[in-house]
Amino acid sequence: MTTFVLVHGAWGGAHTWRNVRPLLTVGGHQVFTPALTGIGERAHLASPQVGLTTHVEDVTQQIVYEDLTEIVLLGFSYGGMVVTGALEHVADRVSELVYLDAFVPDDRQAVVDITGPAERGLGLGSDWLIPPTDRTFDDPAEAEFAVPRRTPQPVRTFTEPVRLTRSLESFGFGLTYIKATQDERSPAGSDAFWDAADRYRNRSGWRYEEIDSNHMVPQNRPAELAEILLSLE
Repeated sequence: MTTFVLVHGAWGGAHTWRNVRPLLTVGGHQVFTPALTGIGERAHLASPQVGLTTHVEDVTQQIVYEDLTEIVLLGFSYGGMVVTGALEHVADRVSELVYLDAFVPDDRQAVVDITGPAERGLGLGSDWLIPPTDRTFDDPAEAEFAVPRRTPQPVRTFTEPVRLTRSLESFGFGLTYIKATQDERSPAGSDAFWDAADRYRNRSGWRYEEIDSNHMVPQNRPAELAEILLSLE
């Protein structure tokens, strides 16, 4: 049986995975969906001190305290920053690292370094809470559920750099990038998720998959996502 640890994205929460969890557990697999401090279910803990390191510790501590091994560790969107940072602590417990339409940072990169100068003017460094971006959900009922639960996020999570002391390929676990293909590439400047897809589509040591959805894959295409994850066993 497989153990999955699914890390949600910015302005989200563990509830991001509510339609994915039952599809994975039906076969007896274990699924853990840590909620990151200061957003989603843990929005009541938001403070200016919450940063990327806080979120790395959220995930690391659950993996260590549950003594999880041979895990499929997935980061969705901003969650790619978090799972990358967690490798410093739990790489020996990972069998497959999955990036779902996500940031794949290099050492010492923060979200603002990847998104480029155009994104630096979105209130970063002024207000300490950054409001959620608008997202589209295919099912109106899912939108009714999800939109009110998208909470502002502490700015430090976007400005604090990740620590990655070696290349991802050198760890020895499997590597997968999954791209949501309905989102059009930005006509100018950086487009982090398409740039990552281009980088890993044909790179040796990586598996590349696509899902016909906009960015909100866990809510819009839970069955297709679960099928890919179960194929990684």
